[in-house]
Amino acid sequence: MPTAYDRLPLGALRVFEAVAAHLSFSAAADALNVTPAAVSQQIKALEGYIQVPLFRRNGRRVEITDEGLELLPSVRVGLERLESALHQLKQHRRAGPLQISLLSSYLQMWLLPRIRSFRRKWPDIDLRFHTSRELVDFSRTSTHVAIRFGRGNYPNLHSEKLLDEWLVPVATAELIKQYGMIERGTNLGKYPLLDNGDEPWRIWRQADEEIAWHSRAPNIDDSAGLLAAAEEGLGFALARWTLVTRSLHKGTLRLAGKETVPYGSAYYFVCPKAFLAMPKVAQFREWIFAAAREFPAPTEPRAR
Repeated sequence: MPTAYDRLPLGALRVFEAVAAHLSFSAAADALNVTPAAVSQQIKALEGYIQVPLFRRNGRRVEITDEGLELLPSVRVGLERLESALHQLKQHRRAGPLQISLLSSYLQMWLLPRIRSFRRKWPDIDLRFHTSRELVDFSRTSTHVAIRFGRGNYPNLHSEKLLDEWLVPVATAELIKQYGMIERGTNLGKYPLLDNGDEPWRIWRQADEEIAWHSRAPNIDDSAGLLAAAEEGLGFALARWTLVTRSLHKGTLRLAGKETVPYGSAYYFVCPKAFLAMPKVAQFREWIFAAAREFPAPTEPRAR
C-alpha cells in the first residue's frame, strides 16, 4: 500500500541543501559529484513537488527565496538525523574494534598501565585509541567512547564522572634535597619551576598578591612531557595526581609538598546514550569504572 514517503524526493532535498550551502549550481554539483544539469533537474523536480520557487537565478548568481529559507532548517535537521541514525546503526554491529578517544597523557600515564586486565577479561574486543583534546562528533566519526577531562557538560550525550583529579607538587629527590619542600604560600622565586598552561603554579599560591617568579626550566604544554622533564631533574612540577602516581610508586619522582589541591575538572566517560547498549561499550564501561574505583585518592592532607 502506498505511503506518504513513496513520493518524497529525498535525493532532491539533499541537492537543495547543497545548492543553499554554496549558492551555486556548479559548486553544488562538484560537491555531490554530479553534473550541473542533474542538479538543476533535481531542483526543478523539488519545486514542482512543493509548488513554490526555491531559488532565483540571475545569470551566474543564485539567490535563495524566502520559501527556500523557510524550508532549509528543517531539511538540514532531517538530513542530519537521518545521517546520525544510519551511522549509529552501522556502529551497533557487534563486530569491529572499539574506538576510544582520549587525551594522550591519560592514555600513557593512567590507562595503558592497566589495560592488560581488560585484555585478559575481554580478549575478543579489539581496542583502537585516538588521542585528541577536541570534542567528538559521534554522528560523523567512528568513535564509540570518549574519555574527556572537563566539567561534564556534554549536551545530548551520556556523561558520567569517572575520576576526580588533584594537583600535587613533585620533583626528584635530588632537587628536593637541594631546594627543600615547596609549601603553599611560600615565595616561588627560589625554585626552578616547570610551568604548564593546564597546571599553572598560580593555582598553588595561597597569597592574593601577585608573586613574581621566573621559571629556570622549559615551559611544556603537554602533561606527560611535563612529568618527563621533572623526572630528568629539570625542575619542580605541579602535576595531576592521576598521571604522576606511577612515577611516585617507581621512585623517579617524590611529593615535594604536604598539601594537594582539588582540580576543578575531572575525567568523564562520554558516549551517545544509545551506544550504552552495545556489548563492547558496556563491557569497557564496566571495566574502566571498576579500575577507577580501585584508584586511590591522595592520602596527603588536602588544601582548605
